[in-house]
Amino acid sequence: MTIRRRLILSYVAMVLIPLFLILIIGMILTRVFFGGEAGDGNKEGIFPMHGAAFSQVWETINQREQVMNGVKFIAEHDPGLLADNEFLTETDKTLQGLQAGLVVVKNGEVLFASSGVNREGLEDDLSKVGTGGERRHSGWIKEPKVNGRYNAERVDFVFAGQSPGSLYLLSDLNPVFNKMSQFMPTLFLSLLIVIAFTNLLLTFFVSRSIIRPLYTLKHAAERIKEGELDQPLELKRRDEFGEVGEAFEEMRERLKASIRLQLQYEENRKELISNISHDLKTPITGIKACVEGLRDGIADTEEKRDKYIAMIGQKTADMDRLIEELFLFSKLDLKRLPFHFEPVDLHRYLEEWAEELKTDPRYKDVHIDFRSKLAGPLPVLADRDKLKRVLMNIGGNSLQYMNKPEKDLRIELDARPREAIIRIADNGAGIAGEALPHVFERFYRAESARSSTTGGSGLGLAIVRQIVEEHGGNVRADSAVGEGTAISFTLPRRGNLPMGGEQE
Repeated sequence: MTIRRRLILSYVAMVLIPLFLILIIGMILTRVFFGGEAGDGNKEGIFPMHGAAFSQVWETINQREQVMNGVKFIAEHDPGLLADNEFLTETDKTLQGLQAGLVVVKNGEVLFASSGVNREGLEDDLSKVGTGGERRHSGWIKEPKVNGRYNAERVDFVFAGQSPGSLYLLSDLNPVFNKMSQFMPTLFLSLLIVIAFTNLLLTFFVSRSIIRPLYTLKHAAERIKEGELDQPLELKRRDEFGEVGEAFEEMRERLKASIRLQLQYEENRKELISNISHDLKTPITGIKACVEGLRDGIADTEEKRDKYIAMIGQKTADMDRLIEELFLFSKLDLKRLPFHFEPVDLHRYLEEWAEELKTDPRYKDVHIDFRSKLAGPLPVLADRDKLKRVLMNIGGNSLQYMNKPEKDLRIELDARPREAIIRIADNGAGIAGEALPHVFERFYRAESARSSTTGGSGLGLAIVRQIVEEHGGNVRADSAVGEGTAISFTLPRRGNLPMGGEQE
């Protein structure tokens, strides 16, 4: 479930749950406060205060109002009856049945008081009726409370003989409304408690579903900050946090791979420096030995001096070649070497290169054979100079490891719909199977001891791979020990530009 849907459901629950609970609480409070007033015969369900119960209450209130209005009418039009004790007694019985009463005062003295009225302190209570906060209406004054339980209405009139009199109509506080004054605050307090409880409960569950994955992400981030990248992050959720967790896990994997690659680069850099130092130290040591031999007079004949000078020249050339290939490899590795792609007839290009090798003194003992499975031209997109470097490096590598009396170098050309295939094979010593995957790595030599006597700089085939890949092709090596080695690479045919097209 998504966080958005979870929040929407929590908002709905925030409304529905309090309504449901307050309904249940209202039922319970109604039974507690009003169960007795409904009558024992009410069997209508959980609500005791409904139907006949409420009708009975309101009927009592209406009857009381009618009787009181009649008594007030008598006080205004026939006050003599209010001096009749029999009339007052009958009226009092009627009012008592309606939870009411009356008090008649003549000349400031209580002439009659209902039997339910406590006479102690009555005159003081009556004297306060009509003072402070009074409300006048139709000649009478309403003022609570008498005996602490009655609402009082006072009607002033005049007895026969002009004696002043006052009628006090007393209304007992309705027990239903008295309990209602307790019921409503209790219900309101219950509503507040229910809302607070529901809010806390929903907040707890919703926040826990949000906070827990946040803490998980926080701890994962702290582990990554400390460099611990091996422990995976498993949220196992199908919401937004699950998506964040997947992205976080992908970031962890990429960061781990990036650090591993960085460490590999650092290791390669150290190895590169070590290899450069080794390959440069060998010719420098030879040059130093020759110079010391000349300086110390060891070369005491012209023939020896010429030999030492020739050796110095050879070592210098080796250093120059190594530095040149290292510089070329660095520019290729940093993508700073421009490539100029143009249509090239590969068939004719390889044919001319094969003829060039036949005239090269280094290949005078090598039988060079060019074979093409195509009858006509084969146009490709290539950089002529860089392609020449690829062919020369492969040929030079084959030449170094030819150890048979009859040396063969075969150049083969084939094609597929989208690429041309060039294969250069020799019948040299071959490469062991465990060394074959590494022949295109920089400074790698198949022989066990690092020596430039039989091997080259160790950069030749690494340069081949980088140039071929810049052309949009790929390179591979096949070999069998004692039988020879074949280096194959592909070039895109015309119309299939490598990535980036022409590079300047």
